[in-house]
Amino acid sequence: MEKYLIVGLGNPGMEYHNTRHNTGFMILDAFAKASNIIFEDKRYGFVSQTTIKGRKVYLLKPTTFMNLSGNAVRYWLQKENIPQENLLVVVDDLSLPLGSMRLKANGSNGGHNGLGHIQQLIGQQYPRLRVGIGNDFPKGMQVQWVLGKYDSEELKTLEPVMETATEIIKSFVLAGINITMNQYNKRK
Repeated sequence: MEKYLIVGLGNPGMEYHNTRHNTGFMILDAFAKASNIIFEDKRYGFVSQTTIKGRKVYLLKPTTFMNLSGNAVRYWLQKENIPQENLLVVVDDLSLPLGSMRLKANGSNGGHNGLGHIQQLIGQQYPRLRVGIGNDFPKGMQVQWVLGKYDSEELKTLEPVMETATEIIKSFVLAGINITMNQYNKRK
């Protein structure tokens, strides 16, 4: 059975709940809810699994904190013997407006510490779904913005994003990165 690892980046703990930096966690939570599965506390993260048309899908929310996300990603890829091209990392992105998404087959970390650590440990040849959190903050306030909580209007804006991200994850598993990029990157 072919296996996939879907990783949502974020920080564990209630103080980070609904923060922009936890957008990856939020999307995996939405996927798990739509799939009627729950996360269990396992080594290096909260893990859930499901099958999609005969493919085994592991969902991982690392508990290593953002800057050490690579430890969890590498561990679960090795533990479950999942090929790197079957890894999809869901991550917040400052350079995209709130509500927009960009799927990429590989690339740089774009200054994101979570992606940077993953890249240090496994390289940059893995797909990632970048989810815009906007960058409407005063100069020097990037950390406060990223670790700040979404307000109710922003959460409403994110609802359709969560649904689309769930579709993208399913498409990635069933059709692969290229077909999924062609289908979803054209959408606004």
